[in-house]
Amino acid sequence: MLKPRRARSTKPKKEETFLGNLRFTLIMVIVVVLVRSLIFAPFSIPSESMVPRLLVGDHLIVTKWDFGWSRYSFPFGIVPIKGRIWGSPPERGQVVVFKAPPGNSSDYIKRVIGLPGDQIQMKNGRLFINGTGVPKVRIADLVIPFTPTMACRQPSPPRYEKQDEAAGVCRYTRFRETLPNGKSYEVLDMGYSPQADDTGVYIVPEGHYFMMGDNRDNSADSRFEAMDGGGIGFVPFENLLGPARVMYFSTDGNAEWLKPWTWFTAARWDRIGGTF
Repeated sequence: MLKPRRARSTKPKKEETFLGNLRFTLIMVIVVVLVRSLIFAPFSIPSESMVPRLLVGDHLIVTKWDFGWSRYSFPFGIVPIKGRIWGSPPERGQVVVFKAPPGNSSDYIKRVIGLPGDQIQMKNGRLFINGTGVPKVRIADLVIPFTPTMACRQPSPPRYEKQDEAAGVCRYTRFRETLPNGKSYEVLDMGYSPQADDTGVYIVPEGHYFMMGDNRDNSADSRFEAMDGGGIGFVPFENLLGPARVMYFSTDGNAEWLKPWTWFTAARWDRIGGTF
């Protein structure tokens, strides 16, 4: 008399499936980490320090190969690289993302103003590089719609030349600066601030850079001593993560997760695709 066959155990098959899924997940994590560390990474703008070029809610791509790689190119600085490998130094006027001194943990974005050996100074709100004043020309005011991310914030005491919140817009005094290498960009300057607009001479050390925000009255940058939550002082070359390259999305802050249609109505479509 034939004995009934025992049902095959599905346990080995389930274990193989689990191990396969785990292996796939680990491979994907490694690929994502390598891509973000070696090729490019996304970055979102959290503050108004780079207005008018960058607004809160802008999302951009930073390329990682331009300046080479340092330990800060990798999550938590886990790769013990000393200095940098490969790559080239940044150019004056580039907008770059870097690890901010002194903690070297927070990502900041600023414009490269001073190169190693440069003498940088602010005199009555005008930038001087190696003793020569950078041309600064008044242009039309910057007018931005009033949104949750652009709230016409005023310093204390107020120094904005104009306010137009009743009309639903923020209005800022705007200038165009042109660096010695011909790089031109726009800055905001809303009045005189002794600490920011009249400084001593900063001599940029070898292997370091002098960074400034385009929003000159609302930027914790190299004009101020490096301290947590404050200025950043001179930025070491190894802290640089990469230059900003392209804007892939921008939102004015009016989007709600539970209302998908607002993802489109809140998008600032005219800013998407902008390059640096």
